[in-house]
Amino acid sequence: MKELLQHLFRRYRIWYYTLRPAYALILGYVCYIAVSFLLLCLPICWKVSDVPLIDTIFTAVSSVTTTGLQTINFADTYNFLGQLIILLGIQIGGLGYMTLGSLVIMASKGHLPHNRLKIGKAVLTMPESFDPQRFFRHIALFTLSIEALGAFVLWMFFWSAGIPNPLWAAIFHSVGAFCTAGISIFPNNLESFSDNTGVSLTIALLALLGGIGFIVLDDLYRSIQMKSLRTTLTTRIILVSTFGAIAVGTVFLFFDAGIAEFPLEKRILTAFFQTVAALTTSGYNTIPISNLTAATLVIAMILMLLGASPSGTGGGLKSTTWSAAIAAVKSFLRGDEEITFFNYKVPHGRTTAAFASITLYTFVFLIGIYCLLLLEIETHGFECIVFEVVAALGTAGLSCGITPELSSGGKWVIMVLMFVGRLGVVAFALGAVALYHDISQDLHIAHETHKPGELMPPVQEEDIVL
Repeated sequence: MKELLQHLFRRYRIWYYTLRPAYALILGYVCYIAVSFLLLCLPICWKVSDVPLIDTIFTAVSSVTTTGLQTINFADTYNFLGQLIILLGIQIGGLGYMTLGSLVIMASKGHLPHNRLKIGKAVLTMPESFDPQRFFRHIALFTLSIEALGAFVLWMFFWSAGIPNPLWAAIFHSVGAFCTAGISIFPNNLESFSDNTGVSLTIALLALLGGIGFIVLDDLYRSIQMKSLRTTLTTRIILVSTFGAIAVGTVFLFFDAGIAEFPLEKRILTAFFQTVAALTTSGYNTIPISNLTAATLVIAMILMLLGASPSGTGGGLKSTTWSAAIAAVKSFLRGDEEITFFNYKVPHGRTTAAFASITLYTFVFLIGIYCLLLLEIETHGFECIVFEVVAALGTAGLSCGITPELSSGGKWVIMVLMFVGRLGVVAFALGAVALYHDISQDLHIAHETHKPGELMPPVQEEDIVL
């Protein structure tokens, strides 16, 4: 028995050190979703007598992918233990499944194995110049500090508002906002706090800090340490793109017919909050999304598609992707031979990757709309279905209210979109291409060199840089 276990362990180590980053990313999230699902299936997590299986797995996918779409009311369905499991799923999914494991290994061994470093760079899309181990430590520092401070501020606002168990509500919403999950333990999300400036601004700031990404936070932290205002080009692109999109989105939402009925201060606050919620894909709402006009829903969908930034907790296309595409279009219209951003030349490979990402994203988006229309068009309007697809693929979690009414088939479509959106369409496509490559290579080797009674030669692995 001992020899068998040792043999299996050796086989596991060989498999692990030859594992492609794309495979590790997919398998990691599948495992965490499976664990969350199994824990949420336990009756000790429920307030009610029974929770449908499809809704349990939907909850697990929504929490780990930090989407926030809900087919059941979490506050009425799950007790403290169930909500804690959901919160842990949000935290793991928001940070990226590699981060916590890497921190544990560094705490015990002081360093990370080569393969984990390789996978970590792929998962977090960090620049080559970054030291992964230092970056992981800073991620832990930023996350704990920001979430703790956010929880403290929210606790004061919730306590003054008379919310039952304000500390737990503050912790849950601080983690949910920073991880851009949009999941609330309040029955109507944050609609009860539409007039509470403190809660709205705190949630928006937490979502912004999570959405702009750890690359920016690390760069700003380093600049403060060096007492210099100079930041990297990546940081400048992310900040300009993010705040530019927020400014434009706030103006559009400000003139929405429903929001225009509010007093001026609440009108500005609501327009700003919902713009941030859509762009950072945090998914919280202080007004019913179904009350927005069709034109405003289009703006919200564009913001959700644009999304947050790389190495952050949000979803969508990412700010660096669509800003590179805009720079390419601008250069084309001006007749410039070189593509520039802030007077810096954008590498050809970067623009190619940006347009490839946009093309893949559009393809998945259209397939998602087609599938959900086949299943739900008889019961829900076209704009609500399109909005639901955008929210799922962008892991935004905003909804016109049709999520609980979806059929079982419709829920599975949304779950697949949430999963693909959290991984990123490029990473998911790379995993599929890598799988095809490995199968084709295996078949080629088997056809050319394999003889009866001989062992199959090992397949040569290649690194994939995501």
